[in-house]
Amino acid sequence: MNFAEYQREALKTAVYPNRRSNITYPVLGLNGEAGEIAEKVKKIMRDKNGIVDDEIRVAIKKELGDVLWYVAALCDELGLDMDDVAVTNIKKLKDRQLRDAFDGSGDDR
Repeated sequence: MNFAEYQREALKTAVYPNRRSNITYPVLGLNGEAGEIAEKVKKIMRDKNGIVDDEIRVAIKKELGDVLWYVAALCDELGLDMDDVAVTNIKKLKDRQLRDAFDGSGDDR
């Protein structure tokens, strides 16, 4: 499955208030799911001495799927194609790599 296929399938399940004119819902959902991943990682550090076992790997995989869903919904709200977002990101990263610009901060480094 590629991102375009995923986006098409995921959006079939997109039911939330004011869909297609509500970027707030997917942004908050995306942050919530990222927070759930962070909580799982925190518990790995606290309870499992930093060791990722199969159980936690599966749990994080599920949360990553939820992150993808919210990315698809946000892209839809903004009229963006996930394939294009992915391609644009890789181009940006390759440019940074060529310029040895991974260090530092900011979007335009």
